[in-house]
Amino acid sequence: MRELFFGQGTGHSIMLLALVIAIGLLLGKIKVKGVSLGSTWILFVGILLSHFGFRADASLLHFLKEFGLILFVFSIGLQVGPGFFHSFKSGGLKLNMLAVALVLTGVITTYLIHVITGENLITLTGVMSGAVTNTPGLGAAQQTYLDATSGSFVHEINSSEIASSLASGYAVAYPIGVLGVIMVLMLTKTLFRIDLKKEADDLESQEVGMDSPQRVALSVKNPAVFGKTILEVSKAIENKFIISRVYRDGKVIVPVASTVLNSGDDLLVVTALSSVDAVTVLFGEQINMPKEAWDKIDASMSVRKVTITRTSMTGKKLKELKIRTNYGVSITRVSRGGIDLVANPDLIVQMGDTLLVVGHDSDINRVAKFVGNSRTGLYHPNLIPIFFGIAFGVLFGSIPIMIPGIPQAIKFGLAGGPLIIAILLGYFGPMLKITTYTTMSANLMLREIGISIFLAAVGLGAGETFVSSIVNGGYWWILYGALITLIPTALIAILGRLLFKLNFYQICGLVSGGCTNPPVLAFAQNAYGTDYTSVSYATVYPLSMFMRVLVAQILILIAVA
Repeated sequence: MRELFFGQGTGHSIMLLALVIAIGLLLGKIKVKGVSLGSTWILFVGILLSHFGFRADASLLHFLKEFGLILFVFSIGLQVGPGFFHSFKSGGLKLNMLAVALVLTGVITTYLIHVITGENLITLTGVMSGAVTNTPGLGAAQQTYLDATSGSFVHEINSSEIASSLASGYAVAYPIGVLGVIMVLMLTKTLFRIDLKKEADDLESQEVGMDSPQRVALSVKNPAVFGKTILEVSKAIENKFIISRVYRDGKVIVPVASTVLNSGDDLLVVTALSSVDAVTVLFGEQINMPKEAWDKIDASMSVRKVTITRTSMTGKKLKELKIRTNYGVSITRVSRGGIDLVANPDLIVQMGDTLLVVGHDSDINRVAKFVGNSRTGLYHPNLIPIFFGIAFGVLFGSIPIMIPGIPQAIKFGLAGGPLIIAILLGYFGPMLKITTYTTMSANLMLREIGISIFLAAVGLGAGETFVSSIVNGGYWWILYGALITLIPTALIAILGRLLFKLNFYQICGLVSGGCTNPPVLAFAQNAYGTDYTSVSYATVYPLSMFMRVLVAQILILIAVA
């Protein structure tokens, strides 16, 4: 029992880790004025217990820290993957430029502190990495220092002491890096009097932008389409559209590709927002006939959602399913990862896609049987793509990228690599016939377990030297870390809101991703009740990670030059 409670064996380490997580999550339920630090408490509980002598095996902690972070970022990548490239096109460039500005502002702040105070730049590089919670930056800085000092570089200060100060500076500044960014987000919300519901509604309406499905009622007035089939008409225009229903002679019908269009037919068409004008010109003119009017015309027509739960359908084009031809129903849109897509024939579907189907109940029932529509089919996790994805992510993150003038290769690391691969899997998986679907609850479980293990491992690893570093002069590092955290994040948050008109949730993702700060992302999602932050986080994280690792090495090279 003594070994279990006070030793450093595997059983002790696992029990200690579990206690840190449980106590931290319990404290995370405490709210002050409706705001809680959530899972971030795990970090501070770990530091506290480690300070009072509770130690875990160092190699096990290192593994758990990295693996927990991988689980966290990989689950985020899978979640945001389907809509990632759209989000990049509709504002990703702006977000990444602001993220680069955030990184560079932090570097400038660090260097100015060095010039003004005379603090060693190598130590400040460690403080900077901690202030933005960037472990890969710390690792790259340590390796660059060792490589640089192993040759002809000569220094007055002992190498081992400097290398140790890097890690100590990181450990001291890390909690400030978490609390400081959280404080900036809370102050931003207060300063700009943010209405969270309005921000969420605005973001939801803009999420898919010009590609969002739009329902429009049209009357066939263009003689060029009289007597032609829907298939023939669709080939005459590049803009994709779906004719959901046709009203003719007092009856509503669900059209198929061979349905002939006549003068005066009323059509209910679904197309992208960007294509509404072109489709209107093609058929004739818009009419004032809302969806409710169509429903009243023929009460036997139903609109229902069915979910693809057959893995064999992943990777197939919508037209290959021949649902309209075989069952006489119309698919007007496809929902994937919370994003609605126009159901054009060339759209590649995957397991977990939800189809909005229009037709008679008996026909829809047959379609539901055809695609599966079994909730139990979605409960079984598809683990093979996840673990293959993690393996390839680690491999990708370990590939060295040489930059002229920089002696040390840059890597995306064990967090950046899996995140990028997960995003690519989430987006391109269906095209490659890879089923990557996981239920939201499964994704959330994976994410929460990952971030909890990561925070506990970081806290237990940092607590041993945390207080001693502060007592021995490290209290100045707290101030330096606070400045490196607060100045860039506050500046970018204010500029993002005032100058670039960013949504509050975009600012949360931008700041947490630009600081490569998973605890802040977890806080924003828990405190503000939305996953919108994840999209912006994943949009800026890869470039931010690359920049953080790069600038840490550059500062070390400047220091030893």
